[in-house]
Amino acid sequence: MSTPGSVRVGQGFDIHRFSDDPARPLVLGGVVFEGERGLHGHSDADAIAHAVTDALLGAAGLGDIGQHFPDTDPQWKGADSLQLLRHTAGLLSDAGWMVGNVDCSVVCEQPKLAPRRDEMQQRLSAAAGAPVTVKGRRAEGLGALGRGEGIACWAVAVIQRHES
Repeated sequence: MSTPGSVRVGQGFDIHRFSDDPARPLVLGGVVFEGERGLHGHSDADAIAHAVTDALLGAAGLGDIGQHFPDTDPQWKGADSLQLLRHTAGLLSDAGWMVGNVDCSVVCEQPKLAPRRDEMQQRLSAAAGAPVTVKGRRAEGLGALGRGEGIACWAVAVIQRHES
């Protein structure tokens, strides 16, 4: 039986515009999508890993991704976002929490995510230490995402207290 406060939910969000740098790789869920335009950002701009990280931090009441990994700090320049997620999972564990699961909805016109979904889910799950699911959605031509100007991700995380 759960005690009050033993299960918490957090929501994460991230959005990045596409980069004008033709050499910048597109990284989503820890997977490099060859031949696709990369996203602009201080780290590797992995919108999925960022949203997952933010959801976990929020669920545990540990602030947000910008507090832990500010884009004004040179040490995070080009950082591997799965490493940031691994670090965050460690912070939760240290605070007495374990990750139950995380579910993500990614909105983009390109690339098609389904062919790489399993690989993204495996990498994200390994970094978070719990199941992470990824669903792709299209914006159906509406707004900046529908015009293919960038990629956004929403994530919901469930965490629970470690049992003593």
